Amino acid sequence: MRILKQSAVFAITVAAALMSSAAWADNASPVGLWRSVDDVSGKPRAAIRITESKGVLQGRIEKAFPAPNEDANPKCLKCEGALKNAPVVGLVILTGLKKDGDEYTGGQILDPDSGQIYRSKIQVVEGGKKLNVRGYIGVPTLGRSQIWERQQ
Repeated sequence: MRILKQSAVFAITVAAALMSSAAWADNASPVGLWRSVDDVSGKPRAAIRITESKGVLQGRIEKAFPAPNEDANPKCLKCEGALKNAPVVGLVILTGLKKDGDEYTGGQILDPDSGQIYRSKIQVVEGGKKLNVRGYIGVPTLGRSQIWERQQ
């Protein structure tokens, strides 16, 4: 009987360790829901869902948080082509990012406010709680970064 109890305790301990390491591995991935924050006001701007398919990441706006004086259903007014006047909610803003060491690089990011598309790279930081998102022209030193916060 005592051996059975010890075996059960050991099995539970192993299962808990495996589950906690699986949770850590998930936090190391950028896949999930993130909240972007406005650089100037510090207020939330959007919730972006990052997904992965065949090793390539994509980010789509799931929810917008417009300021009280902004349109409740914002559109990409300055976007060009098929995206012109497209609703911001549902808009794919991150594309083509592939794992490169501890970063994801080689992608693009759309700024719905300006309609501009920039080269992009991202990196999960602070134990998976935050995402460093960099948009740039040419080389990464010529750009701007935002920190997004993990929501789930």
